[in-house]
Amino acid sequence: MKKQNLLLSFLISPLFLAMYGCNSSDDAKQTTLPVLEAATPATLSVCEGIKETFSYSDTTITSVERVEAGIIKDYNTPAHCIVTGYMNERTGKGYAAEAEETEFAIGFEMRLPIDWNGRFYYQANGGLDGSVKTAVGDILYSGTEDSAALSKGFAVISSDAGHPSPTPTFGLDPQARKDYGYNAVAELTPMAKDLIKTAYGKQPDRSYFGGCSNGGRHTMVASTRFSEMYDGFLVANPGFHLPQAAVSQMYGVQQYASLVDTSTATDADILSVLESAITVPEFAVVAAAVVAQCDALDGAADGMVNAIMACQEAFDFDRDVKTCDGERDGTCLTAEQKTVFANVMKGPRHSETDAEVYTKFLYDAGMGGTGYTSWEYEMAMTRDPSAVAFIFTTTPTPFNYRSNLANFEFANGFSMDTDAEKIFAIDDEYTEAAMTFMPPVDETDLSAMRARGAKMMVIHGTSDPVFSVNDTINWFEGVQDENQGNADEFARLYLVPGMNHCGSGPSTEVFDMLDDLVEWVEEGMQPQSVIATVKAGSTDIPADWSATRTRPLCPYPAVVTYSGTGSIEDAANFSCVSPE
Repeated sequence: MKKQNLLLSFLISPLFLAMYGCNSSDDAKQTTLPVLEAATPATLSVCEGIKETFSYSDTTITSVERVEAGIIKDYNTPAHCIVTGYMNERTGKGYAAEAEETEFAIGFEMRLPIDWNGRFYYQANGGLDGSVKTAVGDILYSGTEDSAALSKGFAVISSDAGHPSPTPTFGLDPQARKDYGYNAVAELTPMAKDLIKTAYGKQPDRSYFGGCSNGGRHTMVASTRFSEMYDGFLVANPGFHLPQAAVSQMYGVQQYASLVDTSTATDADILSVLESAITVPEFAVVAAAVVAQCDALDGAADGMVNAIMACQEAFDFDRDVKTCDGERDGTCLTAEQKTVFANVMKGPRHSETDAEVYTKFLYDAGMGGTGYTSWEYEMAMTRDPSAVAFIFTTTPTPFNYRSNLANFEFANGFSMDTDAEKIFAIDDEYTEAAMTFMPPVDETDLSAMRARGAKMMVIHGTSDPVFSVNDTINWFEGVQDENQGNADEFARLYLVPGMNHCGSGPSTEVFDMLDDLVEWVEEGMQPQSVIATVKAGSTDIPADWSATRTRPLCPYPAVVTYSGTGSIEDAANFSCVSPE
């Protein structure tokens, strides 16, 4: 038996149970860091009148409306006031083929509950932004019906990050790049707090920030650039090295293209041609091989790989994935496919120095779902090329991004040696490189956040095909190093086994961490494990799983481990074990 198997199959000690057991008042530890004063509630004193009474520099309120309690985006929401508007209206650089100039502004929506809990939540949105999403304060693709911040009584803001659609073209404007990267948050936050004061008679007592994907990046950026403005940060599947990840996605396109004939492909069929390189059933072959080798490392044969790091040692791609003896039949990979798949998982590298362009990905059980392959193909070909060309490259290298074939040609022709360097470049007009305005500043230095008592909880699905969970693990371990191994006093990382990008996959993806974050910030109660469930009706859930399966999510590096007795469908029979 391998060392990891032996270790993870043993029952944990009482000491470790006390430190990392399932969340309860008995387990929770009082932190030694500053504890911020708890928020106090208030009642909305003005709604429709906000348009006339609120005044803030370069800000226009466009509409105000009262909404009764009801269901919004599958969340229970209380009676509240919706305020929409925009800031910093200006004219900037447009897409020359369509217009010489573009009208820019930082658009926003705020939802202010009648019965307010005294807290403010900045909802950081995903993708390339460019539209104002409904400000309910959600974070993942799925959640409990009461997990949105608005459901809990927060005042919530949502923003377009300072640019309109079509989203990639804003990257031609230097200021729009900065607004997207970080400046929209800097402009919106004090305005939102003043608007809250107009509505309730006081500014928020406590302020929180959360988002997934690019929204996770926004949240990590806020934790370093604006730590004095926010008290708690809820981060999910963060793309905090988004320009590098976008380049990595295009590298995947190049690799998959080497397996198929694209010479006669048209705009209409280039995507389907690319998708035939490795099909969904063939991705599932890899996922099944991972499960076969790694499933029992956590003590239970339940189709979930909880010991993700031990799995990387136990799983051997060449050995464990069947190589086709003849034609492809959906049960194996050809030698050529295996080479390509291994290259994609290793990530792009410089051909001469072998330096990483982006970090490697981890083999996991969730690689067989359609949510995984859609990011590998469709999103990689239709979004990332234009994002790199317009937003992340200095100088921009625009092309006809509306053409699938043009997107493919840009991605396939992108050099990992010379073109990838342009995400670090500046010139006289674009004075901040993409790898300056997009990532957090000094990303592992959270000393300012820590010193004032702010806290961070980070979530990442282990089968994320676009933002490698390994990148987030490396970041967290860097934060641990910066804090002599005591980072969990103010920041914790939770891995979600099998979850793809911000949701989906064979996983327990439904959970609520916002209450845990609030308790940590305002009561000093360190979060322990969080109970998660499967998503009702998910087509990614295997037929032999219970529709009510639950699991604890453990603070990294602890691993969810079966106790050896009781139903494998019940979180009560699993604990968090240290992989010593």
